[in-house]
This record gives sequence, C-alpha cells and structure tokens, in this order.
Amino acid sequence: MDPSRKRKIRLVLALSVAVLLASALVYTTFTASTEASTPSDLMASAEPGRSYELTGKVVDDSVKREGEGLRFAVRDRDGTASVPVVYEGVVPDPFREGREVIVSGELEDGKFVAERDSLITKCPSKFTDDKKS
Repeated sequence: MDPSRKRKIRLVLALSVAVLLASALVYTTFTASTEASTPSDLMASAEPGRSYELTGKVVDDSVKREGEGLRFAVRDRDGTASVPVVYEGVVPDPFREGREVIVSGELEDGKFVAERDSLITKCPSKFTDDKKS
C-alpha cells in the first residue's frame, strides 16, 4: 500500500475519532445538568431517594452549629416557603443568614439532608436590584 495513502487513512480515522469524542463530551455536558429547585418546588414534588440541588436564601436566626454539622433553613427568594437543611462539610467564608446558597442532597422526612461539601454561597452583588451608575 502506498505510504501517502496510509497517512491519509490514519488522518481521516484520527479526525473521525476526535469528532466522536468531542460530540460525546458536548452531549454529556448538556444532559447532566439539572436546574436547582426552590424550597416550594422541592416540597411540592420531591421524590424519595432522588438527589436535588436546592437554592434559596438562608433564613434569619436559623443557623445552628452542632459539632462538625450545621443546621439552617433555606427559603424562597420571596419568602413564602422554607425547608430545614442538615449539612456537614466545608462552610464557605461568605456563608451567613440572608445569603443565597445552593446545596445538593435529598429530602428526607421533611428536611433536606445535604451531601458533604456541597454548599455553595452565591455572591450577593450579582443578585441585587440596585443599578449603580
């Protein structure tokens, strides 16, 4: 077989494999994402044993430290519904009452049991209605 033909076949094969791998990466990236649920959505439609991402504001006067654990409540942005959260793991420095958070876990017996080290605190400056000129 001609060496230049072998090189062309290898190039076409390598490019085909690269396109297939890139397509698989794009597909898994977009299908694996989930939208975070608010406390009211979670309480209305949560299924036992299913993992969720919970988002909302930390309720004032709800943060309690228990050993290495942390208990707090998360409410909807408009303040209509809340759910208690049980969390263990690293607590981000900006975490405090009134801040927006995202945490992953499962709803068990009316409380949200968070996965270890899944707590994320949103930056408050990105979510204010104030427009600075």
